[in-house]
Amino acid sequence: MAGERRRISGWMMFDWASQPYNTLLLTFVFGPYFATVVGDATEAQVLWGRGLTVAGLCIALSAPVLGAMADAGGRRLPWIAGFSLLYVLGASALWFAVPDMQSAWLASAWALGYVGGVLALGLMLAFFAENEAGMTLLGNPPALGLDPAMREGTRFVGPFTALWYALFMIPFFLWVREPARPRLAYPGSGAPLAEVWRTLRSLPARPSLAAFLASSMLYRDALNGIFAFGGIYAIGVLGWSVVEIGVFGIAGAVSGAVFTWAGGFADRRFGPKPVIAASIVVLTLVCLVIVGMTREALWGLHFAPGSTAADAIFYGCGVVIGAAGGILQATSRGMMVRQADPARMTESFGLYALAGKATTFVAPFTIALTTDLTGDQRLGIAPLVGLFLLALGLLVWVKPDGERPAP
Repeated sequence: MAGERRRISGWMMFDWASQPYNTLLLTFVFGPYFATVVGDATEAQVLWGRGLTVAGLCIALSAPVLGAMADAGGRRLPWIAGFSLLYVLGASALWFAVPDMQSAWLASAWALGYVGGVLALGLMLAFFAENEAGMTLLGNPPALGLDPAMREGTRFVGPFTALWYALFMIPFFLWVREPARPRLAYPGSGAPLAEVWRTLRSLPARPSLAAFLASSMLYRDALNGIFAFGGIYAIGVLGWSVVEIGVFGIAGAVSGAVFTWAGGFADRRFGPKPVIAASIVVLTLVCLVIVGMTREALWGLHFAPGSTAADAIFYGCGVVIGAAGGILQATSRGMMVRQADPARMTESFGLYALAGKATTFVAPFTIALTTDLTGDQRLGIAPLVGLFLLALGLLVWVKPDGERPAP
């Protein structure tokens, strides 16, 4: 029993270890820092979108094949170890994204993950990330003698994320044990791809599952788009500092942790489908607020001169995004359980994971394209509204309890 608890604890540490990638690198520290390095916030949003598009395409093209090869090979931990090494090396290399180096531009246990992200973000803001005056959130220069003039405190987010991941993945590799499984095929054979294709061909016979996978594919991509571009938006439209964005991130992450837990009660009370639909509607409204807001006005309604209303509204949006996003991600897993055939649960969750990776490039690509065409950061966020609405429409064909064989 003790060994089983340790294995479960080790498995949960993966979310704790990996959450700072989203919290620190994509959203609240390195993303905004990237915008300040580029100088022009609109151009930064275009470049950030293009970079995430390339990354998303790489994931979409490689994940199904590599996942099938890992399954066929019989062991998964060596794959996790190998890609963990790449994670640590890549995050550490962000230290070299010096402000005056143009080459640098080119260069989800959900609740536990949120807590890990909040703690990592808090440590980063308190001791390392500096504002325009060169001070951290505690009013001190960056720790370890890092030079604020060279933005070394903020650039430390890369090595910090790498160290965090490496440290907290230790329990994962020490305690998690794979069950003995036979090798299904040689990784170089065509069997893994054939299995992926066979699984995809089964979807027309399971329309409710297919509709949910398509819907979740779109709304998860849109949600990731909000997370990935929120910090750059705050830098360019509202003129926030990295420290202000970090506080915004803490508020959203705390909201996400609380409402992810509370969303479980709503799921049990109403079922996952209406909870998912309500979350999508809320996130769509938030996107409309973001598209229509400047520092001076919201959809043509002007604030009083010198007002901080725009800041307060955006902070509120962060809390709502954290809450609705946390509920949406947690409830989606419950919906997947209802849609899946109990006899083919592993296959169904494999499809769910594949759907989450297949279109990860769409949101960043459309944001980058729209921002580039319009020259407007706010309008660049508009494609997310379309993705959320398409996802909401597809839910119409999702049966709350999935397909059930006729008695």
